[in-house]
Amino acid sequence: MRTKSAPEEPTAKDLDHYEVLQISVNAEPETIHRVFRIMAARFHPDNPKTGNLGRFYLLQQAYDVLSDPARRSEYDAMRQKHKPEAMPVFENDDFVTGIQAEANRRFGVLSLLYNRRRLDPDHPGISLLDLERRMSLPREYLDFSMWYLRSKEFVTLADNSDTALTAAGVDYVEANAKDNHLLHQLLLNGSAGAAPPSRTAAGPEQFPAVRRLRLEPAAGER
Repeated sequence: MRTKSAPEEPTAKDLDHYEVLQISVNAEPETIHRVFRIMAARFHPDNPKTGNLGRFYLLQQAYDVLSDPARRSEYDAMRQKHKPEAMPVFENDDFVTGIQAEANRRFGVLSLLYNRRRLDPDHPGISLLDLERRMSLPREYLDFSMWYLRSKEFVTLADNSDTALTAAGVDYVEANAKDNHLLHQLLLNGSAGAAPPSRTAAGPEQFPAVRRLRLEPAAGER
């Protein structure tokens, strides 16, 4: 039986290992192992309902790096050096000109804050400077957006001046994500149109964990 594909799934080079596993950057090794076991079981190619080789490969790559202290330290240093970067999706003119551009910018801010709060709840805020950099927009383009979002109480300003999503903001994002194509793409880390990892370019020999994965309880979970 063929496994399911993910036509809108980003490629490995577009993704953050922490976002692939949907864990905080401060996650403990036990958390990394537990989350990987659960997600790997879901997307393992042998799973007839939800198996996805491309998704499993991304999970395996992320786990291989983050479960190794030395590789994780090296990756964290590189990640910190290169972040935040402008996300390609925001280079679209739809975020710059026209009345709809204002609504698009608000969706952009909300998507970034939603992912931050979901992935790193202990540090849910993003500074205005980082929002500027990620969205590749000058502050003047975001002033009206931020005023609107604060007035609707979708976002709040922390003591350190970072902006964070509120519960009302979470409800708004989730209520609109299903029917709003742009918001859906933004929540996928701005990777609209990216091709999924090839399911034919690599065989099982390149994914040894596909054949050998043993989803045994971790120490202390028995």
